[in-house]
Amino acid sequence: MKSIVLTICAVTLIWLSARCLANTAQDSYDGDTPVTLQEYLRYAALNNAGLKAAFEQWKAALQQIPQAGALPDPQFTYGNYIDEVETKEGPRSQNLQLMQMFPWFGTIQARTDAAAAAAQAAKKRYEAAKLELFFEVKDAFFEYVYLASAIEIAKENLELAKHFEEVARIKYTTSEAGHPDVIRAQLEIAKMADELKALEELRKPLSARLNAALNPPDVWRMDRKDPNVLLPWPEKGQYKTVALSRQQLMEALKSHNPEIAAMDFELQAARSRLELAKKRFYPDLSLGVEWMTNEGMMGTGLRNSEKDQVVVMFGVNLPIWRESYKAGQLQAKADMAKASQQKTQTENTLAARAAQVLYEFEDSRRKRELYGDTLAPKAQQLLAASEVAYKAGTVDFLSLIDAQRTLLNFKLLYERAGADNQQRLAELEMLAGAELTNSAEETTVGKSEK
Repeated sequence: MKSIVLTICAVTLIWLSARCLANTAQDSYDGDTPVTLQEYLRYAALNNAGLKAAFEQWKAALQQIPQAGALPDPQFTYGNYIDEVETKEGPRSQNLQLMQMFPWFGTIQARTDAAAAAAQAAKKRYEAAKLELFFEVKDAFFEYVYLASAIEIAKENLELAKHFEEVARIKYTTSEAGHPDVIRAQLEIAKMADELKALEELRKPLSARLNAALNPPDVWRMDRKDPNVLLPWPEKGQYKTVALSRQQLMEALKSHNPEIAAMDFELQAARSRLELAKKRFYPDLSLGVEWMTNEGMMGTGLRNSEKDQVVVMFGVNLPIWRESYKAGQLQAKADMAKASQQKTQTENTLAARAAQVLYEFEDSRRKRELYGDTLAPKAQQLLAASEVAYKAGTVDFLSLIDAQRTLLNFKLLYERAGADNQQRLAELEMLAGAELTNSAEETTVGKSEK
């Protein structure tokens, strides 16, 4: 526990220098904000409220261990006689009694083992919460990265549509093209401007999604400050690729997934509670001492007549309600069976999810290579050739617009496939319980505009 706390506390936030105020409200900030993925992850690890709650739950579970290992409180009894009792040794006015109960052999150990296993399960739940948080941050981050790229592509295509409108206007003035071509170009410009506006408005909910994972301070919390002040555009960094087979993924899932590990510890705790239920059939032992005051009688000739009386006591409880104990044992058995079945179901569910995510990861990588290496370059060539042909009058304006639309679609699909691939990789790392090993190849995808 101490090592984990020290590790978390030792993480230093990487802050960038204060960003210059931009001309628009969307790019103005009151303080430093994370930009790179690693900065987002570090900030979320230190500030996310849900992760802090899981950590506190782990701390609370740890405190159950010393409580489980403690003996019951000793019982002290004091009695004062309202009327003194006369005995042959003399009158008695008060007595004191101290008793300590000792559970049957193995009871404390079983109880401690159950608490320790529950604490380990809470630790694994915390680790699972951290992995899930990191996935949420990465998923939102790469969606934000995609949006930045999509906006840049939309801006480029809007400028290209304006260029085509100018070409159509020139051809119209020279009577080489009809007025409908100019109108078509203007319609295309209006459509692209609307698409660009929709993408720009999408920035607000995506920024809010990242904010929710980060639990940021008031200086740049969207819901408490100017809603137009958004998180800066993120840096894309490296396009990470990994070589991963289905067998490797399944082995990593079974070995390192903290959710499965937590259920293993919960199963251990259930076994210890079953042992604890069996101990109820045996009596608890009590040891104690009683002290009785004796004022004594002078001249009686009795030995020790003037001394207080001390009595050593031994006792046991009587476990006679055996039907109740049997019911408790059956309940503990059912809880253990439930924990075992839940673990099996969780393993099956996670394995099926991992197989689906692995397919989506590999499919998105294939699509990204297809769009980036083949389709987008071919569409770029088609657009250039179509513009030349339109200027020469060998193709109509609709063919030119269709070529532009094809290029726009492939560029967006290329960026979408890249974002999907990194999001699915983040999900695979969450399921595997660790960062997956990089392959030798890493492709740079550049940086988005800020």
